[in-house]
Amino acid sequence: MVSNGIYASDLSYPKEQKQQCLIYRMFGQVPARLVLYMLSWSGFLVSFMMRTDINLTIVAMVADPPKSSMNVSHEYCYTTDNETTINAHYGGTLQWSEKVQSYVLASFYWAYIIAQIAGGVATQWLGSKKVFGYSQLVTALCSLNLPWASNTHYGLAIALRFLQGFASGLTWPAMYALVGPWIPIPERSRFMSSFQGFSIGIGITYPLAGYLIANFGWPSVFYTTGTLGVSWCVVWYLLAFDSPETHPRISLSEQRYIKENTADAKIITKEHKTPWLEIFKSPHTWAIGITTFGRIWVHYTFMIPGPRYMKSILGFSVEKNGLLSGLPFVCSYIASVFFCYLADKLVTKNIMSLLAVRKLMTAIAQVVPGILVLFIGNVGCQIDLVLVMWFVAVTVVPAAYAGAMANVVDIAPNFAGPVLAFAQTIHMSASFLSPLAAFHILDGRDLLMSSWRMVFYVTAFVSISTYFVYQIWGTTEIQPWNYVPDLPRRDEQVELMEGGRSDNDTEPVIVKNGTLDTSGKNGTTVT
Repeated sequence: MVSNGIYASDLSYPKEQKQQCLIYRMFGQVPARLVLYMLSWSGFLVSFMMRTDINLTIVAMVADPPKSSMNVSHEYCYTTDNETTINAHYGGTLQWSEKVQSYVLASFYWAYIIAQIAGGVATQWLGSKKVFGYSQLVTALCSLNLPWASNTHYGLAIALRFLQGFASGLTWPAMYALVGPWIPIPERSRFMSSFQGFSIGIGITYPLAGYLIANFGWPSVFYTTGTLGVSWCVVWYLLAFDSPETHPRISLSEQRYIKENTADAKIITKEHKTPWLEIFKSPHTWAIGITTFGRIWVHYTFMIPGPRYMKSILGFSVEKNGLLSGLPFVCSYIASVFFCYLADKLVTKNIMSLLAVRKLMTAIAQVVPGILVLFIGNVGCQIDLVLVMWFVAVTVVPAAYAGAMANVVDIAPNFAGPVLAFAQTIHMSASFLSPLAAFHILDGRDLLMSSWRMVFYVTAFVSISTYFVYQIWGTTEIQPWNYVPDLPRRDEQVELMEGGRSDNDTEPVIVKNGTLDTSGKNGTTVT
């Protein structure tokens, strides 16, 4: 939501109150968009540290099940003789069954899905700064309380994970809602790479958790991630703002550049009714939701059952498990920056159309990992080859952030938050269905490679088949329901991406009734 009175009416810089703040004096020349990028990047990093810390930690929390009397030594990649040397036993004490473990892990994602629509609505009413910040704080406080809850009763652990999931579910719609008014179209794919801070978060969490478990015990994992979460919230409160117009530090030139290149993006408030029915009826929003369902399925196969596979089949110690589970996600962040940069260049240099780029990146993110997991399930105990394919599969998944995920802002820059909430309600169901399906298939047979092979077959089918929905119904055209009544209906996106707008076409920035107005009249001109 936009407030009045931040800028003087003579196109001057923001009011001199900013000079009173040491932070603004120190960082006054840093572009506000860069600050937002770093806040987005670090925010998702911390968020995913708090949501994924339990994925590896749970294998050290829970006592190992009794070994089956059947001879399955040929099914896994280490022998009984060297099992103790490899240290595949992690010393867990909690007596949680496979079903209880699946409920603890999945409870986060049940609530996460419920929160998606609430996130889109809350962002309109409260603004992204409050929604994102308070969500992170609640998630952090839950992490700090998970150790005693787990030791008391698994029901308390499920309740805290459920609360974490609901809070975390508000973050994505809140951040997406900032993209439309803050990020110029030529920079959007690159800005989307900031969301890949979550890959670094996952990549850091697994090896950090392995180290902490081995040296300080599993409760230290939750204390560490929770403390980082609370600390980050302080930084967010000081530096985040809902729009360029409410930012007390942004320069005149940067604000004007943002205004001229955001293609009618507007701060949508509670005064503007969200077109939920049109969003629901649109085949293009369904295409985004369904195809990314497949991406989430394959992604969460690596994230949640993955550490169990490395323990049960590959026989890795907890520290090696953490390192090899997390390192591919660090590689995926580097890849996300490359894919987003490549997508921008392919479009701005007219090598490919925006739609063709979105579909290409989506195919890389889903078809390639789908094929690779088929091979992982069939190469047996060639551990080096398994790890190479595992790394490549995880690394290319983030290409989706220059594909179908970026498409959310393409088709509805004014309602990116609600559209994302709708798409995530569909695709995030895979975040709990994927591990539940894996636990159901394994069902105490996680030492059997044949069981894991079936897990990978199902993953490959879901990942590849859902891509074709986007191939058929994906589009980059701004949808008619994106426009609000007081905003001109014009599509500047292609022109801006191709650099076709001249300097003479710029318009003054207007604040009208507390929101941006481009009509050029009945408003107060601001910078």
